Amino acid sequence: MELKEQWIAFLTILRKEIKRFTRIWVQTLLPPVITMALYFVIFGKLIGSRIGDIGGFSYIQFVAPGLIMMAVLTNAYSNVVSSFFSAKFQRSIEEVLVSPTPNYVILLGYTMGGVARGLCVGILVTFMSLIFTDLYIHSWSITLVIVLLTAMLFSLAGFINAVYANTFDDVSIVPTFILTPLTYFGGVFYSITMLPEIWQDISRLNPILHIVNAFRYGLLGVSDIHIGYAILGLMLSVVILFVISLHLLKTGKRLRA
Repeated sequence: MELKEQWIAFLTILRKEIKRFTRIWVQTLLPPVITMALYFVIFGKLIGSRIGDIGGFSYIQFVAPGLIMMAVLTNAYSNVVSSFFSAKFQRSIEEVLVSPTPNYVILLGYTMGGVARGLCVGILVTFMSLIFTDLYIHSWSITLVIVLLTAMLFSLAGFINAVYANTFDDVSIVPTFILTPLTYFGGVFYSITMLPEIWQDISRLNPILHIVNAFRYGLLGVSDIHIGYAILGLMLSVVILFVISLHLLKTGKRLRA
């Protein structure tokens, strides 16, 4: 395919993915906003008022970046894993694979669809958070880089999950037993400086801790980890998962009958 045709193919897949989640916005965009609003009310207002300040910020300000990032990564992941598995389950993905569309174009289309949903939910949650607290951007560049890389990373992770899933139940295994625990222990609701030293070292093995803290630094200017290492780790992770996903598409593993 020529470059122009590849661009058209990419836009077609991306447009399909965006229309897919915007058409059913009551199921895809509204629930995470309501869920995060409940977090802000319960943890921010009711409990947070009794906790006090953390790192010079009110508790609700401290948890806001983590809640925003939690919404971004979970929705980017969910969009790709559900969309691609549905295409695989219905055998419609085989038509795309036998077309002259390059594998990287197919992968980028699905990935950017997940990024689009993650960013949409992230923006909605950010605006909703302004009802409860004041937020300002400490570093626009770091904030944008972290949110884009995170959305891409979890979109690719969702793609890999969809490839290996055999049933719809398999789609929910990773979010339930891996993603959710890592998120709750990823420094969203607390600073690891509050933990004993041994648990601080263990917490640093959690990749979501680095993502949340890097995003918190972009918004508030405070972090429990080294920002440079977090960005480098995110970049390497995106590249690794992209290569793995391309390999799965190329080999057609679990995709072709």
